[in-house]
Amino acid sequence: MGIIIGIDIGGSTTKIVGFENNNLKIPTFVKANNPIASLFGAFGKFIYDNAIQLSDIEKIMITGVGSANVEQPLYGIPTFKVDEFTSNGLGGRYFTGMNDLIVVSMGTGTSFVQVNGNKIIHTGGIGIGGGTIIGLSSLLLKTQEISKIMELASGGDLSHVDLQICDISKEALPGLPLTATASNFGKVRSQVSEEDIAIGLINMVLQAIGKSAILSSLNSAINNFVMIGNLAKFPQCKDIFCSLETMFDVHFIIPEQAEYGTAIGAALTESHHANMSQILL
Repeated sequence: MGIIIGIDIGGSTTKIVGFENNNLKIPTFVKANNPIASLFGAFGKFIYDNAIQLSDIEKIMITGVGSANVEQPLYGIPTFKVDEFTSNGLGGRYFTGMNDLIVVSMGTGTSFVQVNGNKIIHTGGIGIGGGTIIGLSSLLLKTQEISKIMELASGGDLSHVDLQICDISKEALPGLPLTATASNFGKVRSQVSEEDIAIGLINMVLQAIGKSAILSSLNSAINNFVMIGNLAKFPQCKDIFCSLETMFDVHFIIPEQAEYGTAIGAALTESHHANMSQILL
């Protein structure tokens, strides 16, 4: 059996993985100005880094918003478009081995996919995600560079911008510790540092995602959430989601290669032929 390639094509970034005999190859991430340039850049780097010949590849499974721009097979290799939400679900299941979970894909916006065994359902999403951080940082911090935003946030103090329970109550409220957020940016009354703004933005977005994920599970018995996508790489994820775990008795899982979750799921859709939209001719 040859190598199965999974490719997640975003607007300007592409993530690519491959499986050979159930073994994951070295994943590749490439950023470019357009989806096609990103796709071919990632594909070339992937086969070079993994010393793969085109003849070694059995098929290519592509997904993501940028896949709409692909209208022909890659280098004559059988190429399929697959559903992004199904890919998210399969990627989350791959990371955890769990059959009942909600996969939270944190990209430009955020989507929620519920997995119950082989049943994978997109339950909704919110327009808050990495795009929110970049857009507000452009306005407030005059930068769109993620590395710069992370650097600023590392020196920020959340208590300088967020109104916390301890600011309005001398005692913790039921289910809410004194450090819980009462109002994001609710403490700002004058100038605050760029560092404080950066940590406030990241905290606001990640809290909104985490709490929305929890709300998406209310009509089910699921309390395990797998976080995938580029935002999972933010170092603040661990502390913010840990605090939500304590308050709501749930479990957030951030896989080591979380940013490749959708690409991994795409490569695993071979057994889900009903979800393939078409073969590219």
